[in-house]
Amino acid sequence: MSVEKKGRIAIVTGAGTGIGRSAALALLGDGWSVVLAGRRLEPLEQVAEESGAGARAFAVPTDVANPESVQALFAAAVERFGRVDLLFNNAGVGNPPGPFEDWTPEQWRGVVDINLSGMFYCIQQAFRTMKAQTPQGGRIINNGSISATAPRPNSIAYTSTKHAVEGLTKTASLDGRKHDIAVGQIDVGNALTELAARMAKGVPQANGEIAIEPVMDVSIVGQSVLYMANLPLEANVLFHTVMATKMPFVGRG
Repeated sequence: MSVEKKGRIAIVTGAGTGIGRSAALALLGDGWSVVLAGRRLEPLEQVAEESGAGARAFAVPTDVANPESVQALFAAAVERFGRVDLLFNNAGVGNPPGPFEDWTPEQWRGVVDINLSGMFYCIQQAFRTMKAQTPQGGRIINNGSISATAPRPNSIAYTSTKHAVEGLTKTASLDGRKHDIAVGQIDVGNALTELAARMAKGVPQANGEIAIEPVMDVSIVGQSVLYMANLPLEANVLFHTVMATKMPFVGRG
């Protein structure tokens, strides 16, 4: 067996930026081989170079909203490394701008196609791959976001899809038991990424005020994903919330 096929193999979607990048770097730093998936090749290659992991980092341009692209991603991972032990199902997009009554159907579908359908396509291919490999099994970690639990104002598309991810996680966790596939979810609150940078500048609150919210270093999320990834398959973190301690989430703000 070649060097590339030794050890633990992960696929990280949305790996070029933000939470996906942080998780990929944490996994690579811990000795995992990681297939870096995202729509743009250049950011993926930058993550691979930054990691210093050499052949353990493998960039595969992927559109998770396209089921054929997802199928090609998993085929490339198996061809390169022989199996898939972990999927960090992370790729996602934010809410369209403006009030939802002004959105086009295409704007709504754009969020659903990536945040919900894309998540499903990746889970589907992960199940097919993990059931067929020897030894059987693996782990899937879905990025649910704190929006899987509680909405923000003017977030109906993003929040709806993230609530749906919780259903994907629970059902896939149940269906994966007999195949030694552990499925869990990480819900992240105010990690400092491009998507969350606006929190530090002030965002609308439920009472109509604009308030600056505390944020945390995104590398903390990478360490949380690594912790979940390194559990033995006999154990599973079904839901893991990691958040900026003082962000307005629990209670009344």
